[in-house]
Amino acid sequence: MARPRSFDEDEVLRIARDRFWSTGYTATSVDDILTATGLGKGSFYGAFGDKHKLFLRTFDGYCAALVEAVRRSLDGPDDGAFERLRAQVLAVANATAADVCLRGCLLAKGTAELSEHDPEVTATARRTFRAIEELLTSCVAAAQRAGDISQDADPARLAALLLAVLRGIEALGKGGGSPDSLRAIAETALSLLPRS
Repeated sequence: MARPRSFDEDEVLRIARDRFWSTGYTATSVDDILTATGLGKGSFYGAFGDKHKLFLRTFDGYCAALVEAVRRSLDGPDDGAFERLRAQVLAVANATAADVCLRGCLLAKGTAELSEHDPEVTATARRTFRAIEELLTSCVAAAQRAGDISQDADPARLAALLLAVLRGIEALGKGGGSPDSLRAIAETALSLLPRS
């Protein structure tokens, strides 16, 4: 009979996620994780398998939480959809501007580091980007129904453009872009949306 676990698995996942997020997958060793979490090797391997499986769990969890956060920000009635869309774009710019450690986004970091050689990371990233784009599309369509964005525009194309702008803001922020320039990019992108 297996012994019950004497550690908080969610806490270990949070610590490991923050370690991967700060230093990247390659630069984070199992020993780093063991030291940060206080786990022994047997407990670590028994609970999480190996470093790659642990990373995938933290990456998947981060991506799921990100999609859920975007859903909460954008969901609502048609009336107010444009303001929710605007608030979401500005929130990303402001959060990126406030990231003085230049840690960036774990989705972006993990995808950039691993997607070339890791099909599981690529699949998770693709699924996450698609989900966010679908949420943006729904919000744009709601703003169109409310009369705040032109009916002539393709909501999926506008959503793809906004997703690219948001990803670009995050990349520029990671590269040390100034808070004012990041906010200006967000404001400019919003001003270019075809209003009714």
